[in-house]
Amino acid sequence: MATIEVDEDTKQAVAFAAHMANLSENAIIRRLIAASTVASEERTRTGNQDVSVYADYEGHRVHARFVEPARVEIIDGPLAGQSFKTPTGAARAVVRHYNPGINDNRNGWTFWQLDTGSGARRSLQSIRPGTVRSGRGSLQGRLVAADDWDSPEVNESIADDFGMTQ
Repeated sequence: MATIEVDEDTKQAVAFAAHMANLSENAIIRRLIAASTVASEERTRTGNQDVSVYADYEGHRVHARFVEPARVEIIDGPLAGQSFKTPTGAARAVVRHYNPGINDNRNGWTFWQLDTGSGARRSLQSIRPGTVRSGRGSLQGRLVAADDWDSPEVNESIADDFGMTQ
């Protein structure tokens, strides 16, 4: 078996991911490589063109266009014609529209799916342009959390999203 060297932080991240997914560390790395290859091929194929995406929420399918680097333009349904600077902004608008009584906090990169016509589900995250960070703590002094970031309602909503409610 071949060996690769990684720093301790990377080793811990892979071990954690393997534990959470109930897979071997080798399987996690294989999945990361496969996802990276698919994302690279998808970015090459789509170039700077619009990418068709959709979201299924509360029994409704919403179609949109993703325009690099991060804009989402909703093309059908009650929100048709609205454009958002980020996938998250568009996801929150969909949640607010169809379910205004709950916390609308969503990760738009995983909320939106690529509309490839194949039926296979692939999140927008799979073609997300790379993020450049200056290193650990690169958000220090820039992160502003909402007042209710650690409220029971937000925590319950997150637990519900992960199927962890009782």
